[in-house]
Amino acid sequence: MTLWGGMFSQGLDSSAWNLNLSLDVDKRLALEDVQGSMAWADGICGANIISEDENKSMQDGLKAIFEEFKTGSFQFKETDEDIHTAVERRLGEMIGATAGKLHTGRSRNDQVATDFRLWLIHQIPVLDKTIRHLQHVLITRSESDIDLILPGYTHLQRAQPILLSHWWMSFFWGLERDREKLTYIKKMTSVMPLGSGALAGTAFPVDRQKLALDLGFNQPSPNSLDAISDRDFAVEFLFWASVLGVHLSRLSESLVIYSSSEFGYFTPADAYSTGSSLMPQKKNPDIFEITRGKTGHYFANLIGLLTTLKGLPSIYDKDLQEDKSYVFSTFDTLILTLPALAGGIESIRTNPDRMINNIDGSMFATDIADFMVKKQVPFREAHHIVGKIVQFAISNNKSIIDLTIQELAQFHPVFENFSSSVFSAAGSTSNRDSIGGTSRNAVLKQIAQAKEIFNPRE
Repeated sequence: MTLWGGMFSQGLDSSAWNLNLSLDVDKRLALEDVQGSMAWADGICGANIISEDENKSMQDGLKAIFEEFKTGSFQFKETDEDIHTAVERRLGEMIGATAGKLHTGRSRNDQVATDFRLWLIHQIPVLDKTIRHLQHVLITRSESDIDLILPGYTHLQRAQPILLSHWWMSFFWGLERDREKLTYIKKMTSVMPLGSGALAGTAFPVDRQKLALDLGFNQPSPNSLDAISDRDFAVEFLFWASVLGVHLSRLSESLVIYSSSEFGYFTPADAYSTGSSLMPQKKNPDIFEITRGKTGHYFANLIGLLTTLKGLPSIYDKDLQEDKSYVFSTFDTLILTLPALAGGIESIRTNPDRMINNIDGSMFATDIADFMVKKQVPFREAHHIVGKIVQFAISNNKSIIDLTIQELAQFHPVFENFSSSVFSAAGSTSNRDSIGGTSRNAVLKQIAQAKEIFNPRE
């Protein structure tokens, strides 16, 4: 039996019924739905709508249903329109007509909004733990790769030498911002709609403040109309996931490029690679490519929900039935992707010789300018002079590191005391020792800072 329909002279057409069904999606809210119903039974008992005995009967039945969902023994029926219908139907089978009193003063509108928020609150720690694992892998790689030097790029052009550890840690901080934003999403999600009814609030004196605390919310919603229609928390989650996806995609993109034959800085482990069905020699970094590709999925879900919401009037419309599929899909993809990416990074092999051999003379141009500045030459003048030196080297088919003192000195007298130690990848990185720099000392401090932020949250 549906939770509505007393005034209708006939049932839904089968095609309309199938379109209207949401059980395949919202049955995922089963545990939260039962928890909300248990709290609501307590609430209407406290408001003297049902007796203590009736409440005990409901609580016992709902606890049994909760266990059925946990063990997977709950049996759905074709007449179950959604998870709410299924739970109330099963409760009626267990305790009889008293089950019909459970829905007093509430609507599926506030019920599903409460379930949905509860579900997300419960899943945020799961996501946080998964991101933390990836961060842990990045810290571990940074510690083990501390002595490796990598060509740094801007515009995909060789720029300056950097420590590989510095590069690994650059992705740690983006993930840390993502985790901090999760705290905000949990806070904005922790507003309880239950007791808002269909739109106008409940007619019964339920203590919504106590109800919110019993369910683990921070507070009850202040406006019933807003409460049942608000899906900002879902949008914020999808936007958050999209930004996280960008961070994961940029990391993956770099790993794909650096694993190519043209670069050869990394070799993915066999356990995180695939081959070609045609070309036997191929070893493809599919885990990183798929991670990169999933970002479009997060974007699509965000745009899908925003598009649904933007055309709705205020209060509740059945279009909102679509909200959960977007969030569930994004959550599932992240939970699948993050551990695989972490494993791929943890097991990837570095090729230090390829890295150091790709650090060519042009990457020390800034170091030459820095040398001049330390000799009191204004930076803008030094920059211009080094540009001329680079042009001279190219014209003579040389690298700037092959120029003699005499050749350099023709551009400025300061080079009469020039030391070729400037042309050292280790020297270049060690000179950048300020906070956030790429020197070994600065990177070790950065790792220690990351651990200090990270470990207290264990």
